Amino acid sequence: MITVGRGRRILKLAGAATAAMTVLAVAGCAAGDSGTTDGGGDGDVTIEFAQWWEPELPDGEFRALIDKFEEANPGITVDLVSGPYASTKEQLFAGAASGTMPDVVGLDGAWVNDFASQGVIADLSALMEDYDYDDSELASQIQVDGSTYMIPVVNFVYPMFTNDTLLAEAGVTAPPTTRTEFADAAAKVSALGGDASGWVLPLSLEAPNGVQNDVMSWVWASGGSMLKDGQPDLTNDDVASAVDFIGGLWEDGVIASGSFTMKEQDKVEEFTNGRVGMMIDSLAHINLIRETNPDLKFSISALPAEDGYDGERGIPYASWGIGVAENSEHKEAAFKLVEFLMSEDTNSELSTMAKAFPGNSKSVPDFVNDDELFKKAFEIYQAGYPANEFTGLPVAEELMRLLGEQLQAAFDGQQSIDDALKKAQEAWKAEF
Repeated sequence: MITVGRGRRILKLAGAATAAMTVLAVAGCAAGDSGTTDGGGDGDVTIEFAQWWEPELPDGEFRALIDKFEEANPGITVDLVSGPYASTKEQLFAGAASGTMPDVVGLDGAWVNDFASQGVIADLSALMEDYDYDDSELASQIQVDGSTYMIPVVNFVYPMFTNDTLLAEAGVTAPPTTRTEFADAAAKVSALGGDASGWVLPLSLEAPNGVQNDVMSWVWASGGSMLKDGQPDLTNDDVASAVDFIGGLWEDGVIASGSFTMKEQDKVEEFTNGRVGMMIDSLAHINLIRETNPDLKFSISALPAEDGYDGERGIPYASWGIGVAENSEHKEAAFKLVEFLMSEDTNSELSTMAKAFPGNSKSVPDFVNDDELFKKAFEIYQAGYPANEFTGLPVAEELMRLLGEQLQAAFDGQQSIDDALKKAQEAWKAEF
């Protein structure tokens, strides 16, 4: 029987000028059961909750969970504003600029520093104090200058997904564990012909999180870092080795076409439709893949490491974080929803739906014992450490975009990879 790890960590981020990085706890979450609270203190209210979570969960399940909140809080109605990750991000950044953010917002850790520095998301530490909230069950909090602005609701690791059918047809008997094995498997899958490719790499500059999830993940998988003393260090041997490796895959033609405009959802579609042998992706998409293509046989495993590396492997992760808009006129009602989602029972239910590790330190999702894929994911997590150095950096999305621009130019033959990393390094320094 697998049990969820206990523990409580706070990720403290510096202000806009400087960022302090640390690792976020991936197992455990929040406190206080709000299931018996009354409605909003200012009478019947409707609050908007913008997030990308509902489309990634089984149909109707998230709305049913919110219905439970409304039943327990009859004075509050929740209007779910749901869309894909990329469109939710665009909506929130537009709302930040215009002062029209929805009351409750789903947050990516990469956005928190920017939003907090702009003053568009509320200080949750102050709200916790105002509403007498006990945060002792919160496994992790994202802080800027000593105040919490985001609470991770559920957390996802990003393992490697493999199309078992394509790999078997290519003569690959097991998921690769090293870079050499990965390159060999990618070449063999691509050699099958047709529309098959070995790997899929989204490098859209419009939604540049592929730089985080699909490029830097190779660095972290071998214990490397893109930072030194909290400052950019893109030209070190670990980063150069990983990007050189990806460049070799590009030259070998084993990466699916369309990378320069491909976003994360496009990557998932390519894999789900059986056109690529391997991808790095969030556990959040397992339900989507299963529902869209029930016949697809796939496995998950740890990201391949550099040949000869035998240390702990960094595991990319991302969180469904939650915050409250500073412009909300119904902060009490908004915080009641936060409290509800972070309560032990609700968080167990949500993390089970999402197939993610819970944010409440007392919550235990059913899947860690009931689903073989997620048992494997938890074992991968236990064997390594969560790694995402973009979380909390100032203008994190822009940093991804700046590196993505240089990588596109390098892969397109306009410059060397060394020059790409040097230029990105200088561009990053200007942002720190």
